Amino acid sequence: MRRVGSNGIGAGGWRLAGTALLLLAGQPGIAQAEDATVAMVFDQPLPNVPGKSLRAVTVTYGPGGATPAHTHAPSAFIYATVLEGAIRSRVNDGPERVYRAGESFSEKPGDHHGVSANASATEPARLLAVFVLDTAETVLTTPIR
Repeated sequence: MRRVGSNGIGAGGWRLAGTALLLLAGQPGIAQAEDATVAMVFDQPLPNVPGKSLRAVTVTYGPGGATPAHTHAPSAFIYATVLEGAIRSRVNDGPERVYRAGESFSEKPGDHHGVSANASATEPARLLAVFVLDTAETVLTTPIR
């Protein structure tokens, strides 16, 4: 995987603004944010649901890696599955929980993802996040300031 260049522009249209991880619609790519690497898996309009798309990314955390508290595109419903290792997560005011390989969680439109981190200080972790969202959405993730 390639890293984002010093100009903040990554492969295929990923863009970093401070610690914000932004995705330009329809632009596959890879980006680096904090201690995580994000890679586009697919981006397809839903032919039977006009105006909606299905997008998926993998998020790979190094040991002890994390991303800042964030929200997602306003229309996004997200279903995330841990593929490797263990992920600490907290959505809205819910409890912080550790999800292990094979376990999943979801986020509804407007949710706040307060904690998203590798639960291990020594092993990597990886998750697949699948988004159902308005096709016109161009920003997948925005940090909470």
